[in-house]
Amino acid sequence: MAQTKKYSAADHFVSGHFVSGSDAPELKEVKVGFIPLTDCASVVIASLMKFDEKYGIKIIPCKQPSWAAVRDKVVSGELHAAQALYGLVYGVHLGIGGLKKDMAVLMTINNNGQGISLASQLKKKGVTDGPSLAKLIKTQPGEYTFAHTFPTGTHAMWLYYWLASYGIDPISEIKTITVPPSKMVANARFGSMDGFCVGEPWNARGIHDKVSFSVASSQDIWPDHPEKVLGATAEFVEQNPNTARALIMAMLDAAKFIDTQSNRAKVAELIASPDYVDAPVEVIAGRFLGNYEDGLGKTWHDTNHMKFFNDGKVPFPYLSDGMWFLTQFKRWGLLKEDPDYLAVAKQINRIDLYRQAAAQANVAVPADVMRSSILMDGTVWDGKDPEGYAARFEVYA
Repeated sequence: MAQTKKYSAADHFVSGHFVSGSDAPELKEVKVGFIPLTDCASVVIASLMKFDEKYGIKIIPCKQPSWAAVRDKVVSGELHAAQALYGLVYGVHLGIGGLKKDMAVLMTINNNGQGISLASQLKKKGVTDGPSLAKLIKTQPGEYTFAHTFPTGTHAMWLYYWLASYGIDPISEIKTITVPPSKMVANARFGSMDGFCVGEPWNARGIHDKVSFSVASSQDIWPDHPEKVLGATAEFVEQNPNTARALIMAMLDAAKFIDTQSNRAKVAELIASPDYVDAPVEVIAGRFLGNYEDGLGKTWHDTNHMKFFNDGKVPFPYLSDGMWFLTQFKRWGLLKEDPDYLAVAKQINRIDLYRQAAAQANVAVPADVMRSSILMDGTVWDGKDPEGYAARFEVYA
């Protein structure tokens, strides 16, 4: 293992330049994976706007076809880091359903901005919301198919939580399949599924193409929920701590730029490129700017739209955020026993590294490593009793 001296946030980094080789990034080029989604924006913007150069690195954005590809390439070292589903990182760390590797969450990339959509043909069966969907499924359990993007990922957890809140058992009463985000609308068009949970802009694209309509945004389920993270292996962080800090700082600068509302239209245009999201600018821009429609005639402005910075609240890797995914893994049978929730979160979420990077980037850090939230069914999540929380639900595997 590479030996590095203890980092001091006050030393060796002056006016955007390293003046001591000991704290310079170990790597000059950093390969960062991303999926064609609106929330890949900070990876892309950090590179295009050259925020990375300020910290002595060059980010190479590497577009990936699926979350499985992201997982495999990060674990193998082909990618140094990646935009990743929060639950993917935790799932790999615990070896759920496949590869096991010690992992690290360097920062949270964004809150909010995902969604649940239903295929247009369900309107003919009288389905326009959760209660009417539950009524239909109860008449034909096991007949309807829903897609998410990765078994331990955020979209699986949002979908399961939303369905269960209406009394639908997502394990026994529906069929589930895994579909890459950019293929979700095409699969709905071909009739291979009845609903899906995915990140933007693909819910908006489904409405644009008239193949699906929206029944919930992820912020309806949990306002300001954790979503994508900057993920890496623990081995990468141990061997390249200065590079990891530089990467965090570049991403923080990108997050601040994106969350400046006057920049959002420009960002939407940049990420719409075939090299990145590969979708019409207007499809990306609508929900990116908080302007929602559901495909059923309703339009509104959502103040809880996708956020990347929010005065430093978004990027901080709260321990309670990671612990929540563990409670849902336990709820749905992905974990057979309660883990040591807090210990696992402390292993993965590199708050020490984040604080050092935030200090250097002049970003405020929340005082508490836990936060409290109220979800759609009125349950409060604050990380204080994860075992009790995981066991409290009426619908579970």
